[in-house]
Amino acid sequence: MSRIPDSFIQDLLTRVDIVEVVGSRVELKRAGREYKGLSPFTNEKSPSFFVNPAKQMFFDFSSGKNGTAITFLMENDRLTFVEAVEELAKRAGVDVPREGGNDAPRLVLDGPLDALAVAEKFYRTQLRTHQPAIDYLKKRGLDGETAKLFNIGFAPESWDALTRLFPEADGQRRHAIDAGLLIERDGGDARGSGAYDRFRNRVMFPIRDTRGRTIGFGGRTLANDPAKYLNSPETPLFHKGRNLFGLYEAKQATKAELPYLLVVEGYMDVVMLAQHGIRNAVATLGTATTREHLTLLFKSTQRVVFCFDGDRAGRSAAWRALEQALPEVFDNRECHFMFLPDGHDPDSLVQEIGEAAFRARIEQAQPLSDFLLSELQKQVNIATLDGRARLPGLARPHVEKLRNGPLRALIVDELARLTRLGRADLEAALVSKAKPEATASQPTDGGRRVETPGAKPVRLALQLLLEAPALAAQVEHLGQLETLNQPGLDILIEGIEFFRENPDANAAQWLEMHRGTPRGAALGRISAMPLTIAGESLAEEFLDCIALLRKRAIRERQQALLDAARERPLEPAEQAELMALMQRP
Repeated sequence: MSRIPDSFIQDLLTRVDIVEVVGSRVELKRAGREYKGLSPFTNEKSPSFFVNPAKQMFFDFSSGKNGTAITFLMENDRLTFVEAVEELAKRAGVDVPREGGNDAPRLVLDGPLDALAVAEKFYRTQLRTHQPAIDYLKKRGLDGETAKLFNIGFAPESWDALTRLFPEADGQRRHAIDAGLLIERDGGDARGSGAYDRFRNRVMFPIRDTRGRTIGFGGRTLANDPAKYLNSPETPLFHKGRNLFGLYEAKQATKAELPYLLVVEGYMDVVMLAQHGIRNAVATLGTATTREHLTLLFKSTQRVVFCFDGDRAGRSAAWRALEQALPEVFDNRECHFMFLPDGHDPDSLVQEIGEAAFRARIEQAQPLSDFLLSELQKQVNIATLDGRARLPGLARPHVEKLRNGPLRALIVDELARLTRLGRADLEAALVSKAKPEATASQPTDGGRRVETPGAKPVRLALQLLLEAPALAAQVEHLGQLETLNQPGLDILIEGIEFFRENPDANAAQWLEMHRGTPRGAALGRISAMPLTIAGESLAEEFLDCIALLRKRAIRERQQALLDAARERPLEPAEQAELMALMQRP
């Protein structure tokens, strides 16, 4: 698989100005050395969103988000990392290089993407002149504005209406085949050779990616075709298990984070809910919910509500979704389950009861924990000893999928109440399968992170270095610091070495090297901390921190040599080193 070279990303961040990138989406005003504005991620009334041109970073104190221009585009425009890099590259007027596999699918997808765009326009044009398709949509209750919002179209009942738009001579037909629009014939038949249209006599629903590009279609037949709905086949662009119909439209409906996403089963469910003002519904594409779907959903919201029929099949589908969701529900993430009355789907129900009543049903959706425990209890007689004894065994494979945290702890507490077991006894029943408690990387005091002795000068030095990377050039005898056993010191040394080797680099470029890592998160938090030191005091304070750490390193090394001398004769070099250290003031 190809990848974008790190060197290109570093160069790209020097070419773009984060103030311009953010300023094109957020109204910014000068505030001293920074720019400030209202957070694009929350509905705040007083500005707590800052852009620092020196660091080339943004800091949003209302949502806790911070990062580089790449991070901002990912968060604000809901782009993937690669899409954000491509967007910045387009702004900078440069092409994005790839390394390690130049034949990777992404490098040859421009043709299929263009073919899909041509097809979407063609289908929309056809819908305007095909009265049976218009009548079908009107009968379903759909209006023109909603059809336009989702770019709904129509594929005529023809074997080659779309095929004729893609000449074979210049490779365009091959792009349409690769995009899943046309089917290539094996040899000839009564209809001739070459290729023919995949979708015929169907109302067409474009499936768009997070950037709004059409990557596939879903088609609803107007005939008595046994395949009522037909999706595009799997292609390098389109994967049913990784894409969701309506997600792009839902994200375009608001600039703030979506309060929730409602997961339904059909295209018309999404479309009709949107027509009734419920713009945050998405549909799986004829497949069960996958972990990839959940990853995609939780990039856009903290709360997912699954909507299923209330019959046995619907509850079975909900249980499968729950099993996929268990490992993905942690921190502030939530999953809820909504079940519909018999004989209804979201399309028909919202038309019958209206927006307000439908939203009320969403708010009453069953939390994941309640659904899990209620379904488990149906398998035992909780009123008997034997039934209560079986419950931990039934729960174990599901509890083990949960990450350690409040949700798991509360579910275990509720299991303890239901089984009438003590917490310790229940944990013992789950211990063979449950995940071990994570070892904390830092000591804690009642859940509060405790700063280890010596951490303050390291943290302050990092703050100052991120504020003024040129300070790295003033550090002498860096090797002495490497001997000090102090948490966080390795990050400081790495930063000093990075800015020495890259004297024109800024804080954003260093942070970008650690995107998605604990080190990157730590650097982001440190960079967001308020700093009251400015001007010439920056260098003075920074060098004081380095001097203090160097003294500690010398004392630590001196003590190590003295301890060694008590156990064995020191080598001549060690003796000389010890004498030199002891003579230092």
